Amino acid sequence: MSAGRLIGVGLGPGDPELLTVKAVKAIKSAPVVAFFAKAGHRGNAREIADCWLTREQKEVPLYYPMTTETRFDTPVYVETLRVFYEESCAVLAAHLEAGRDIALLAEGDPLFYGSFMHIYVRLREKFESTIIPGVPGMAGCWGAAETPMTWGDDVLVVLPATLSEDDIVARLAHCDAAVIMKLGANLPKARKAVTRAGRVAQALYVERGTMSGEKILKLAEKTDDAAPYFSMILIPGHGRRP
Repeated sequence: MSAGRLIGVGLGPGDPELLTVKAVKAIKSAPVVAFFAKAGHRGNAREIADCWLTREQKEVPLYYPMTTETRFDTPVYVETLRVFYEESCAVLAAHLEAGRDIALLAEGDPLFYGSFMHIYVRLREKFESTIIPGVPGMAGCWGAAETPMTWGDDVLVVLPATLSEDDIVARLAHCDAAVIMKLGANLPKARKAVTRAGRVAQALYVERGTMSGEKILKLAEKTDDAAPYFSMILIPGHGRRP
């Protein structure tokens, strides 16, 4: 029996209608569909793919042992997540060895800040794999905000809000347009950095872009500190235009 194939399926930014045709076909045809979720929750990936799944498919939820309980760079977080990814690989490998293809769902694009990559780099030498790109979350957000981001020679940088405030300020000084992701509890720090960099007047805050509960407003008008995981700051460029 030949081994199954690992398929990284990009789900796009949240709206189920923003999946590619190829992604839909892969989800509908895979005998096994795996997805990440916070323990006790269904997970956004599973909700996005809901209308494409059938009762005949085997669902394999991969529940994170922790998410924001501690900083991502602490030894306990690193070791806990390492064990989680190793155990998840063992579960998926059992299906692949039995000849079953797996569609591993990835919000946004599979190779852009996604958990899929931690599985992929561990299994790609042992099993055949395929990557189906997805619309990245930032593209969904600037589309929802109807905001042109890069003009002419504009340079775009993508920053995780987990960087230090000083790092964010320094990187904003050398770009024309920027996207700041992974806000959550980092929103106050990121907002302060954008203000220090003199970019707050142009910045937008987008929450749950393309999804239910979508919110789009100027960053200066976002006065509270609450931000979900699916939120980001957009700073459009204003470069060369004909």
